[in-house]
Amino acid sequence: MDDLIMRRLLRPLWVLLALIFLLEAWLWDRVEPIIARIVALIPLPRLKTWLADLVEHLSPGLTLIVFAVPLVVLFPLNLVAAWLLAHKYFVGATALIVLQKILGVGIVAFVFDVTREKLLQMGWFRKLYEFVLDLRVRALRVVAPFKLAVRRWMKRFRRRASPGFIQRLRRRMQASR
Repeated sequence: MDDLIMRRLLRPLWVLLALIFLLEAWLWDRVEPIIARIVALIPLPRLKTWLADLVEHLSPGLTLIVFAVPLVVLFPLNLVAAWLLAHKYFVGATALIVLQKILGVGIVAFVFDVTREKLLQMGWFRKLYEFVLDLRVRALRVVAPFKLAVRRWMKRFRRRASPGFIQRLRRRMQASR
């Protein structure tokens, strides 16, 4: 009985964690192609080639340090955002957090693309990588019923809403993609 109550109490927490995880994964999926386009526009391919050559001659442990550098470099932005929040600059803090998240995901995606093979040579990193991929699948399963409920709600909403409203909403959604 206590186990059932505990599971019911923890379910919203798991759903929230799954949503956060999926948001991170969604950001990763969306930012990676944008970073690829930016790389194509500016001379970052030379940087990527240089980084790939560097990583090729490094041990997996040193490659992990290369992978961690962007995280360390971007960490001070979290401190600045915390300071902004503490001083009630909510809009600036939110903008900085969003910018840091997009930059972080983009830069980490770029560096991970270069370092992936070396990092996966380390057994513990490979297990962690596979765990995160499995976690993503589990998170999708946890969120699936809620996505289905939202889709059903949207379907009912579309039936009731005016055709002009739906067309405007679709155009706005397509424009944001």
